[in-house]
Amino acid sequence: MNTNRTIGSEYMHWAKTRLHARFDLAVSGMPNVPLAALGASIDDLEITNTDAYGYAPLRQGIAARYGVAPGNVVAAAGTSMANHLAMAALVEADDEVIVERPVYEPIVATARYLGANVRFLERRFENGFVIDPDDVARLVSPRTRLVVLTNLHNPSGAMIDRESLAGIGAIAERFGAKVLVDEVYLDATFDDPQPAAVRLGPAFISTSSLTKLFGMSGLRCGWVLAEEGLADRMWRLNDLYGVNAAHAAERLSVVALQHADRLLDEARELIEANRAGWQAFAATREEFSTAATAYGTTVFPRLAGGDADALVARLGERYETSVVPGRFFGAPEHIRIGLTVEPAVFREGLARLGEALGG
Repeated sequence: MNTNRTIGSEYMHWAKTRLHARFDLAVSGMPNVPLAALGASIDDLEITNTDAYGYAPLRQGIAARYGVAPGNVVAAAGTSMANHLAMAALVEADDEVIVERPVYEPIVATARYLGANVRFLERRFENGFVIDPDDVARLVSPRTRLVVLTNLHNPSGAMIDRESLAGIGAIAERFGAKVLVDEVYLDATFDDPQPAAVRLGPAFISTSSLTKLFGMSGLRCGWVLAEEGLADRMWRLNDLYGVNAAHAAERLSVVALQHADRLLDEARELIEANRAGWQAFAATREEFSTAATAYGTTVFPRLAGGDADALVARLGERYETSVVPGRFFGAPEHIRIGLTVEPAVFREGLARLGEALGG
């Protein structure tokens, strides 16, 4: 019996209780968009919904954007709750779950909360954090219920190509397992838009939200995309958790989806400016090694021969700058740097990081 059940997320507790620095490079999502930028009216703030399982216009809007049917859409309070619903609908105590590493820690915490036995699929820095389906094949077993990935990878931004995803899905299907792909950063592929993994077939489940690329964290609009029978199971399971969403937030999420392309254009401009700044900075620093990735809202450099936790502490205490310690992703020699703050703040944060490294 699995005795490693987790209650809570160490990363989320750190993220919620840390001191927010003047130069905050720990964030991974776009700055919050003000309500006025959506042109919403008082009619968008009705508070009563008569739809039993999700506001129909919101399900339709998500379905249309990601190329699925409304019956494949399950609404959830952000991507983390979407991941929880997907895992809880599939995983029972002592089931085996394969999870990538480095990994967004709440994914592991959720699997262990459900009583699963976690096996790690290594994304290697030396290979640019690329996943090889053969590595999945070596880990999967008749006890495997679920393979959990992020695409784009959190924390590195590495992309899993469609051929590799399809190969992983075929491996999972042979063992009766599913593949859950957290796609909250996938819209950041910009010039090379990638379809949701769920469109590869019934072995796949996709999750995402309006939080990271769209700057709508306050709406808590997340979703699961899954085959219809599994989606129905998740809706029923959600009756034990949230029951119904705040309807005003559902209605505003419909409005936000109507502005999604414009918001992505704004995100692209900001992220690409900061990525160029990061690349110029990293080229001058011998203290870091970095896997070059073209996409995503974060980078994940490795500190050569040093203590990343000590660097993070020094940045906060002396330089008013914050980054995320790599230990929260199972990679303590790394730090995660966000590319979503204003460029002037980003440049100054990098300058202070350089000072903390010794000039």
